[in-house]
Amino acid sequence: MSTLVIVESPTKAKTIRGYLPPGYRVEASMGHVRDLPRSASEIPANVKGEKWAQLGVNPDADFAPLYIVPTDKKKVVKTLKDALSQADELLLATDEDREGESISWHLLQVLNPKVPTKRMVFHEITQEAIQASLNNCRDIDSQLVHAQETRRILDRLVGYTLSPLLWKKIAGGLSAGRVQSVAVKVVVNREQERRAFRQGSYWDLKATLLKEKSAFDAKLYSLGGTRLANGSDFDESTGQITAGRQVVLLDETQARELQARLQAGVWTVSTVEERPNNRKPAPPFTTSTLQQEANRKLRLSARDTMRVAQNLYEQGYITYMRTDSVHLSEQAISAARACVQSRYGTEYLSPKPRQYATKSKGAQEAHEAIRPAGSTFRTPNETGLTGREASLYDLIWKRTVASQMAEARQTNITASIEVDNAIFRATGKRIDFPGFFRAYVEGSDDPDAAIENQEVLLPALAQGDALSCRQLEAIGHETQPPARYTEATLVKVLESEGIGRPSTYATVIGTIIDRGYVRLVNNSLIPTFTAFAVTALLEQNFPDLVDVHFTARMEQTLDDISTGEVEWLPYLKAFYSGDQGLETLVQERETQIDPTAARTVLLEDLDAKIRIGRYGPYVEIGTGEESVKASIPADVSPADLDSEQIERIIKQKVEGPDKVGLHPDTGEPIFLRIGPYGPYVQLGEPTDDNPNPKRASLPKGTQAEAVTLEMAVGLLMLPRKLGQHPETGASIKAGQGRFGPYIVHDQGKEGRDYRSLKGDDDVLTVTLERSLELLAQPKAGRGRKKVDPLKDLGAHPDDNESVAVFNGPYGLYVKHGKINASVPEGVDLEAISLEQALGWINAKAPAKKGKAGSKKASTSRTTKTAAASKASGTKKTTKTASTTKSATEAKKSTRTTAAKTTKTTTRRSTTPKSTAKKASEPPPETDD
Repeated sequence: MSTLVIVESPTKAKTIRGYLPPGYRVEASMGHVRDLPRSASEIPANVKGEKWAQLGVNPDADFAPLYIVPTDKKKVVKTLKDALSQADELLLATDEDREGESISWHLLQVLNPKVPTKRMVFHEITQEAIQASLNNCRDIDSQLVHAQETRRILDRLVGYTLSPLLWKKIAGGLSAGRVQSVAVKVVVNREQERRAFRQGSYWDLKATLLKEKSAFDAKLYSLGGTRLANGSDFDESTGQITAGRQVVLLDETQARELQARLQAGVWTVSTVEERPNNRKPAPPFTTSTLQQEANRKLRLSARDTMRVAQNLYEQGYITYMRTDSVHLSEQAISAARACVQSRYGTEYLSPKPRQYATKSKGAQEAHEAIRPAGSTFRTPNETGLTGREASLYDLIWKRTVASQMAEARQTNITASIEVDNAIFRATGKRIDFPGFFRAYVEGSDDPDAAIENQEVLLPALAQGDALSCRQLEAIGHETQPPARYTEATLVKVLESEGIGRPSTYATVIGTIIDRGYVRLVNNSLIPTFTAFAVTALLEQNFPDLVDVHFTARMEQTLDDISTGEVEWLPYLKAFYSGDQGLETLVQERETQIDPTAARTVLLEDLDAKIRIGRYGPYVEIGTGEESVKASIPADVSPADLDSEQIERIIKQKVEGPDKVGLHPDTGEPIFLRIGPYGPYVQLGEPTDDNPNPKRASLPKGTQAEAVTLEMAVGLLMLPRKLGQHPETGASIKAGQGRFGPYIVHDQGKEGRDYRSLKGDDDVLTVTLERSLELLAQPKAGRGRKKVDPLKDLGAHPDDNESVAVFNGPYGLYVKHGKINASVPEGVDLEAISLEQALGWINAKAPAKKGKAGSKKASTSRTTKTAAASKASGTKKTTKTASTTKSATEAKKSTRTTAAKTTKTTTRRSTTPKSTAKKASEPPPETDD
């Protein structure tokens, strides 16, 4: 008897083959084998004329979805059908969550098997798990399929109904989404809080005290019986003490007078309080907490975390990585406790097995938390993993093992010290038993909070002890605006508010970055002016769709559909159709929304207008012919734009650039300009002979007002030669690049060795001796470095140059020469062929001018690259599709395409460069 097993990816297939008995054949579906059409070229001819065809869902036929097999999946489907024709049984072994159930259902519909078919599920790829799943197969869960299909249809209705409105009213390339738009609003709201923030200042005293020869610090706590003010006492909107707070606020003068008075006072311990407490280990990882902790500790994005976790799961190292559950099986608990006993000893075991309860009602994605796979846990060193996979596995292993360890026991100590009418407080912490700290300490979004996990020892103090004051400092403080979201904190907020599913967060965050709504700078998510404009339009016209509580209720309803508590069809009808449905609401609002107003961003305390234009955001003052417009630099955030910056931007536009002085050698003027990426200096004006005069950006943190002629001349001379390396004789230079100032040891063909300059180093004055000192230090792990390909696909047929697959910050991509082309979502590394890569590269390459090739060659090429052309835009896909038609149809199609292209070009003429994506294809949000 022959059995065909279908999984999603070649990696998973390869791992599973080793655990199946003879007679089993494993093939990969490469994700979904069919989906809703993403472009006009994929819409079947028999429905192209229908008004709902572009939507891909027919609301008039009970929201019947229009499923098609994408061009790049037809070969996969043929392979699966051929394999099925030789099988006596079919096992659908896709992932056990909603998405996996949906993939299996689509496979069933497309393959239409005539042999017995079963659903095989498992949450880890081990010998025991695979054998158990073979013995416990089931049917496809129709409720899970309906739940996933409802999500898919709902996301399509929201995205494909609202996105075209954004193109018309604000800019092309934008998109709206059920979860995406709420996530953008959350980030925008935090930026608005930062803009509204008013800084406050306060002073306090810090004493360094001595008990015999032991020194410790104490801070002023109260004065005359009233507590001293600290940062939490300020109203962020006024910068003043919050009304009703009974505190003492010291300014600098008062603090220094108090310092002088107390310095020579008598310091005596008034009270000592010890409070023992125990800390329990954190639960094992869920999808959400793994993304948060990997971002904090490993600086991995949510998208990278899920990609690495997927690889670990498919190779059999961890359990399924999309889960809301913190539950551990008895097998996992036993394995974790065995690790604790062997590595740390019995005293570090929790007295009894520790089980955690899942709080989320919708925790149905999988049966268990993310943990190392198997009945025994391989230590990180035993896996042989490297790089990110090793780091993430180490994190998962430690968190799981720590969950079965004893509590950490510690004692918090607070000592109050009297001097005159002031009370100082010293705090310490003694770890009496480290417990799970030996294996794992949960990360923190607040760097200062991480210190709490270290012992802070105080000398033995008792009431009445006399102390001496070695030093007393007056210290000034300024309150800080609310911190911007990181990926970790945004994921935490989305989950706590019930917005979307944790399995979609990586895709959602990636989308809002890719679409130009958010910039990722130093791990902070900074919203753009475009995000402000889109959020304002949606809040004013479709408030429910960006309301956190409405979205959370919608998510709960979708979970209820998966359990059968709610019917999916009535819910979709109520949401989309009728007088109060989304379709009607968008049609009504479209005529009422003024595009000029929609493209205008209103910011408090600014008289100038901020608008979204063709090349990005710009500032406008005045009206009519008297108006002046100037681009806003890309690195200026909405919270930081103030009147002074606007004045400087407008002044340069009206009066031209500031003249710093004349170059001492050439006599040419040196100008200070502000460009889209910040201020820079320029030598001379553009001329016919020199259309691109030399320019140099200002060092990070340098204000335009601080630029002197000497500094400008020095910047324009970069890179400057410092001398020769004593060992190689090669030159050493100092320069300034994308990642800041640097030195480089340039050995020509032998390569270049770079080092970033430290905080105290000045690129204009750094010496050869200092550069040799830096070069002798180990190279830091950041910055640009040579990257080895993940897979070499072979030589390009045109120039014999290598074509290879690499891993970038936004996923896999193929590279040929200077052309990089993204690998479509869901395509596995091992399945990428040279033919596929050439298609993606050809679609990305700029069109070549010259004589057209033969129709036969053109048809062959476009057929091979249909999948890639689909991803490159409406214009290209229409042209590709037309090459396969008859001559008569081709002429007709050409006329239609020309008309559509004209219309599309007009709409895209307002697209900012930073958001110029596929305007005709808003990205769906799925539980990938």
